[in-house]
Amino acid sequence: MSALHTADVEAIVRHGPAGHKAELRLWLRLLSCTNLVTTAIRRRFRSEFGVTLPQFDLMAQLHREPAGLRLGELSARMMVTNGNITGLVTRLAAERLVRRNAAPDDGRVAVVVLTSAGARLFARMARAHESWIADLFAKVGRRRATALTNDLRLVKDSVRGAIVAGSGR
Repeated sequence: MSALHTADVEAIVRHGPAGHKAELRLWLRLLSCTNLVTTAIRRRFRSEFGVTLPQFDLMAQLHREPAGLRLGELSARMMVTNGNITGLVTRLAAERLVRRNAAPDDGRVAVVVLTSAGARLFARMARAHESWIADLFAKVGRRRATALTNDLRLVKDSVRGAIVAGSGR
């Protein structure tokens, strides 16, 4: 089976009863879209740049913060464990794309920064990434993409509200 079919989790409800909840279908459609886009982007990063999507994401965080970020800050921003961040940083440091510096206020704490080589690579990857996303969403069109983005704000607000209220634990 191709990656396009394995990523399509909507098959779970495709042949389900007509009364299936609209919310379940929405969630599965979002998940399916996320899986398809993520799979395409992961493959392109790997084949064109030899990096993983998490490595790109970490470099993007550092690009936004030229003074660098502590490992804990990276962990929180990327919503992964400190152990995952440590592994990513170790691999990127071995390739001289990031550097660990001692924090000015606490020499025991590492602050991670992009190296000049990392910044150059990130700039190339960011341009490519933007192009890939544009290609993937080309048939949607700008006006519809804006409308969908606004509609998804409602979904995000609903989920956050449910979590705050305790029903989305």
